[in-house]
Amino acid sequence: PCLGAAGRAGPPAGGAQPEAEDGRPGQGHEDFRPRIVPYYRDPNKPYKKVLRTRYIQTELGFHERLFVAVLTSKATLNTLAVAVNKTVAHHFPRLLYFTGLRSAKVPHGMVLVAHGDERPIWLMYETMNYIHQHFGSDYDWFYIMQDDTYAQAEQVKALVTHLSINQDVYLGRAEEFIGGDEQARYCHGGFGYLLSRSLLLKLHPHLDSCRNEILSVRPDEWLGRCIIDFLGISCISQLQGQHYHTYELAKNAEPEKEEEEEFQAALAVHPVSDVTLMYRLHKHFSRIQLERAYQEIQELQMQIRNLTSLTPAGEAGLTWPVGINAPFLPKTRFEVISWDYFTEQHLFSCPDGSPKCELSGASKADVSDIIESALEQLNSRYQPSLRFSKRQLLNGYRRFDPTRGMEYTLDLLLEAVTQKGHSHVLVKRVSLVRPLSKVEIIPMPYVTEATRVQLVLPLTVQDLDFVANFLDMYAMNTLDTHDNALLTLLFIYHPYDAQRVSQVDVFAGVKTMVGELEKRYAEVKIPWISVKTEVPSQVKLMDIVSKKHPVDTLFFLASVWTEINMEFLNRCRMNTISNWQVFFPVHFQEFNPALVYRGEQTASSSTDFLRDGHFDRHSFAEACFYNSDYMTARTKLAADILDRDEVLEGMEVFDVFLHYSGLHLFRAVEPGLVQKYALRSCNPRLSEELYHRCVLSNLEGLASRSHLAMALFEQEQANST
Repeated sequence: PCLGAAGRAGPPAGGAQPEAEDGRPGQGHEDFRPRIVPYYRDPNKPYKKVLRTRYIQTELGFHERLFVAVLTSKATLNTLAVAVNKTVAHHFPRLLYFTGLRSAKVPHGMVLVAHGDERPIWLMYETMNYIHQHFGSDYDWFYIMQDDTYAQAEQVKALVTHLSINQDVYLGRAEEFIGGDEQARYCHGGFGYLLSRSLLLKLHPHLDSCRNEILSVRPDEWLGRCIIDFLGISCISQLQGQHYHTYELAKNAEPEKEEEEEFQAALAVHPVSDVTLMYRLHKHFSRIQLERAYQEIQELQMQIRNLTSLTPAGEAGLTWPVGINAPFLPKTRFEVISWDYFTEQHLFSCPDGSPKCELSGASKADVSDIIESALEQLNSRYQPSLRFSKRQLLNGYRRFDPTRGMEYTLDLLLEAVTQKGHSHVLVKRVSLVRPLSKVEIIPMPYVTEATRVQLVLPLTVQDLDFVANFLDMYAMNTLDTHDNALLTLLFIYHPYDAQRVSQVDVFAGVKTMVGELEKRYAEVKIPWISVKTEVPSQVKLMDIVSKKHPVDTLFFLASVWTEINMEFLNRCRMNTISNWQVFFPVHFQEFNPALVYRGEQTASSSTDFLRDGHFDRHSFAEACFYNSDYMTARTKLAADILDRDEVLEGMEVFDVFLHYSGLHLFRAVEPGLVQKYALRSCNPRLSEELYHRCVLSNLEGLASRSHLAMALFEQEQANST
């Protein structure tokens, strides 16, 4: 009956809400209409601070799209269930396996829930209860399948994206009940079925009644009867123009020989009798999806070619490959992306800076794959007239273009054979592109900006001239702003100065400044630790500090030239994750003003403060890490070096985390960490590598090449006159 009739039509069998004749939402869609809820607070009640949720997704009431449950058993857990996991698990965002009894060893990479009873009805009842209790408020759709079902994961995901979530949906392969005297249908469990969140929420209160009142041998029939009796919703095979296609596989079927259209379009295939058949089905449907993808790419490329002539640039604006972003066009010579030269044995652009190194590992596999792809493309284009085979790679060039991917240019020495058997050797240049594929977001643990930061500042006698500026910046940017950051000073005494500390304390002036700060800020205490050593090893100093702080302390190891600010401290908190990641920022080092400005300008403008300097990649003095992570890595280091403490003199904290922890080391430029120019004193008692890095840092921090050239030019001009 139409909506305009005298009697009001009931909802369809699938639970969908009615729509008006003109296609607009009907009376069942009132909640789609936005309405303004006025804010009102009772003045007689005390104000209560609103607690915000951790994620905005939770606050806005968003749900994940799809949850998948696989019903298995102890007998098939290590066979069919493993096959399901290998074929579809990486496509679904969340997949759990439910069984009555579990085996002693659970297969790797599978999340298993055992209910303790193999009875089919009990397993279905407990599974529905578990899904509602743990995931009912987190997902919009619930897909339930058996381990003898092959499901096309991408097709199932595409199906739920086209369905409205505001409906009671029971979608699958509709089957008649035993006896067939009713018009109601249940969804066959062998082909999987889809339940909406709203239906699951309405069904849950009736599950206990269904368990006690409904008798059935089949769990899918029992569930269908429960949904029909208490919700009045029958299984349907299509909804909103979307069809749930299935295919019943015959005994001894050959997937490769199945050519029926119904089979090619199936979302689910059942029954799958063994593991080999599951993998054969997956291979067959993966090939079909790949062919569809290539066909769609060709159609899109044809459309792009047809439309290009209508654009202002015309056919000249057509890029290669069609549909891939155009190559990056540099605006200055500094933005030119250089090409790396390689052969089949060697790479002439090595990570360590050497001019030539052996091609190995991922680079060797990449070169072999790209040569094989080039031959495959040449043969597919020229066969059967010509057949190419590789004799030698003469020249190879590659570069990474961040706008499109990895580009290759190959000069190949080929042997071309005609259909009559005549051969000819020729050189052919080919260009290939490995485009950037789907971007994935790497899941990271949750961190906040409320964590307290413990600053650690090692000081030597050579640093005394810079302490005052450090303390002033610390007071202005942390104490005045009430930032949650504390400071600990580490006084490093030379043995000679330590013997005379009762007469002349070289750090007396610093201690006086600390006392003045504590008087100015009554709630602040700045402790210090005194250490006597000739070789101030960063690791040894950190060992002392680590023992005096709790394990959950977030350390920021600073240098005396560091200018502390709130922006960087927040990045230190966000980029350092306990038991996951440590952060080693690359500070910005300003050049020597005597060489850069030469009396013309005394300071760089605030809007262009990064102009006259560079990021000092040789310095590892600054670091953010948790004490627990340092203690774990330090324990492994101690077991490796035993009692050879002299090894520590050639190491920094960065080396400890790099070699003795499984954590992510995040090394990135930090524009919020700016240091004024100062000539560092390099301790020759440290290891050769550390001393060399210190000297390089001083040399590269003098000025840019253009500034140095100008200074030399002016000096020569002055000498000539």
